[in-house]
Amino acid sequence: MASKISDEWKVLPHGPLEQLSDNLWRVEGSLPGMSLKRVMTVVRRGDGSLVIHSAIALADKERRELEALGSPSVLLVPNQGHRLDAPAYKKRYPSLRVFAPSGGRQAIAEVVPVDGAYEDFPADDTVRLEMLHGVKAGEGAMFVRSKDGLTVVLNDCLFNMDRKKDPLGWFFTTVLGSAPGPRVSRLVKLMFVQDKKALRADFERFAQLPGLVRLIVSHEKVAHGAEAASALRQAATYL
Repeated sequence: MASKISDEWKVLPHGPLEQLSDNLWRVEGSLPGMSLKRVMTVVRRGDGSLVIHSAIALADKERRELEALGSPSVLLVPNQGHRLDAPAYKKRYPSLRVFAPSGGRQAIAEVVPVDGAYEDFPADDTVRLEMLHGVKAGEGAMFVRSKDGLTVVLNDCLFNMDRKKDPLGWFFTTVLGSAPGPRVSRLVKLMFVQDKKALRADFERFAQLPGLVRLIVSHEKVAHGAEAASALRQAATYL
C-alpha cells in the first residue's frame, strides 16, 4: 500500500470547502476506484493556525481558500487507511506537525514523518484529542469547541452513509456491513475492535457531552443538532 502513496499533490474530485461553524470546515472528496466518499475536517485555532484531520488534496480554488483561513499547522492522520494525501500535505507545508494514533503510527510513518502520537497533541480551548477505548490504540476522537457548541469528529470506527450500488461499493456497504448508517461496520468489528463494551461506552459518553451540536465522520454524512447524539447512540447498538 505504501508504495502507491507519493508526495505528489494529486487532486481527485471533491466538493467545496463547506463552513460548518465559525472555526470549522469540511470537504467531501472521492477515493480512487470507489464510490465511497471521504471527508477532511479543518479547525482554526484561536491563534489562526489550522488543524487538518484526514487530509484531501484540494484543487487550486479550494486550496487558496484553505490557506486564506490560516496557516496549516497540524495534520492528524486518523489511521493508516487515511494516509493517501498526508505526504503531499507535508511536502507543500513543511512546517506541519503530524500526529497519529499510536496503533497506526508505524505504518503511517512509512509514508510521512510522524511528530507524535495523539497523546502528544497540544490541546487548547478549541481542539483536543482523546484515544478511543477497545480499538487497539488504532483510532481517536477530535473534539472541537465553536461558538455554537461542541463537535465530535470520528474516523472509521463509525460510518454514516447510504448503501452503494456499484459492485465494490455494494460489497463494502452491504456485505461488510458499513451502511446504512450510523453504525459500526462488520469489517471494523472484525479487524479493530477488541472490546465492544469499551467502545460502546465511549459512544454513549460522547452522546451525553454538554453542548454537543455536531458529529462528523470521515465517510460521508454529518449529523447536526439532536441527530448527533442519536447517531452516536445508534452506532453503539452495533457493538
